[in-house]
Amino acid sequence: MSTPEQEIEYRQHRFSPPPGATEIFLVRHGESAPAKASTPFDMVDGQADPDLAPEGREHAERVGGRLADERISALYVTTLRRTSQTAAPLAAKLGLKPELEADLREIHLGDWEGGLFRRYTHEGHPIVEKLWREQRWDVIPGAEPMEDFSGRIKAAIGRLAAANPDRRIAVFTHGGVIGEVFAQASAAKNRFAFLGADNGSISHLVVSGDEWMVRRFNDTSHLQSPFG
Repeated sequence: MSTPEQEIEYRQHRFSPPPGATEIFLVRHGESAPAKASTPFDMVDGQADPDLAPEGREHAERVGGRLADERISALYVTTLRRTSQTAAPLAAKLGLKPELEADLREIHLGDWEGGLFRRYTHEGHPIVEKLWREQRWDVIPGAEPMEDFSGRIKAAIGRLAAANPDRRIAVFTHGGVIGEVFAQASAAKNRFAFLGADNGSISHLVVSGDEWMVRRFNDTSHLQSPFG
């Protein structure tokens, strides 16, 4: 007597990166020191370079704990010290020396560098309203042109992906950069749709050739759990 053939089952697809793809964890640096008129920020190449605040150092420790088991092969930081300070706990856990990727530094805010952007945002400066209405950083006097900013971010992500096929990397960078990366990845009509990643947050991008795939944005679960 013949037995019925076992019916084939088709399970739901589970995502896996395409061959040769690069997984990039984009980490926004921990909270930086507050801006004070009495103590201007140090500057690096015309950009504000504040130290991490105590809260930011805790963010860094939590990020290190969260990503320590994620099979990360390389770490990248920018020219601004708050990124290298945030990367330090993870670098120590993994025994990796962070590499520099200068083109993932924050948007240059021109005449509003040195802490003035925070002050004018708090005070409700009329240009801030124009910035959000037009979705352009370069409404700020002397700020980096949007096309230049967009181009350097796209080139830097492509360069890191090309250098790290079939690997996972962590990039410690800035809120404006993360916002631009995910606006490009999603072809967002609203250029600031992803602006506002929290300090110490983790966002996840998969890059396969010219295709950028959004996997996760602004994950802060590690910042909310008990710390010990």
